[in-house]
Amino acid sequence: MRAPPLVYHPRYSCPWPAAHRFPMWKFADLFDLVQRQPWYSPALVHTPPPLPSSAFTAVHEEAYYRAFSAGALDDEAARRIGFRGLIANPALIERTKLEVAGTVLATKLALRHGIACNCAGGTHHAHRTHGSGFTILNDLAVASAWARRELGVERVAIIDLDVHQGDGTASIFAAVPQVFTFSMHCGKNFPFRKCASDLDLDLPPGTGDAEYLARLRDALPTVLRRSAAQLVLYDAGVDVFRDDKLGWLQLSHAGIWQRDVAVLDACAAAGVPVATVIGGGYDDDRAALARRHALVVRAAALVCRRRGLGVPVPVHATRRPATRVEGGVG
Repeated sequence: MRAPPLVYHPRYSCPWPAAHRFPMWKFADLFDLVQRQPWYSPALVHTPPPLPSSAFTAVHEEAYYRAFSAGALDDEAARRIGFRGLIANPALIERTKLEVAGTVLATKLALRHGIACNCAGGTHHAHRTHGSGFTILNDLAVASAWARRELGVERVAIIDLDVHQGDGTASIFAAVPQVFTFSMHCGKNFPFRKCASDLDLDLPPGTGDAEYLARLRDALPTVLRRSAAQLVLYDAGVDVFRDDKLGWLQLSHAGIWQRDVAVLDACAAAGVPVATVIGGGYDDDRAALARRHALVVRAAALVCRRRGLGVPVPVHATRRPATRVEGGVG
């Protein structure tokens, strides 16, 4: 049996107000669920070390990064992020940087093993000079720049399937042709001022499985061809789910599963390593949200078995079988 390397840090989730709209607890819940998968082994798990400040200032303005690190962002900056009154919390500062470090580590592992999964990440609304939409530092941008500077990668593609456009990532790489940004999202949803990606697909509210998957499968060959990517970063946001609190699309669990398998299998078939991040997802039902975010990790495990990627793990006959997703797939 083969499975993807997993990146996780126990401080991805930090103490957080229970009533806040951002579900800070979901990272710990996701990892708890992943550990109950039949292919799971502790040997798969990698803990990200801290990154040097130069990794962040390669894509973020140094003054912004320094102010955040010192807990000195002003009230307007915190309001724009959505963390007013919370932004100076040392635990939040630490977990934000660790989350980015996790995506960097996932890119390293993907280049080595063909596929890897960070159990966090997808902070695509963070721009060079400011944060926005519950995101402070852009992990996709930092990891892409790191891969090009430190890992010998010349061309990167970012496949962003969160329900919200990856505006921060698009703006950071607007003048960097070596990083191809693709965002497929609900066009009428946040952010209301979009930034042009290399390829944007704006879907109308109410788009369901069939139309969504058809548009995606049509776009993937174009993205891989135009980008000539040597590495893909995949933002597998589950706020495309039909009952998500902040999403306006109508995908089912089965549709999200098929989406994730389609992306990962297309990358594997093209011989392009792919690192996954979990992106957005908003639900008061903690167990349901964890199951939804686990779909991309489970899809990665399936593609590892199909394509001989990832790393070999022992078969644990006594492990409890994984919960099947809606529609009987997975």
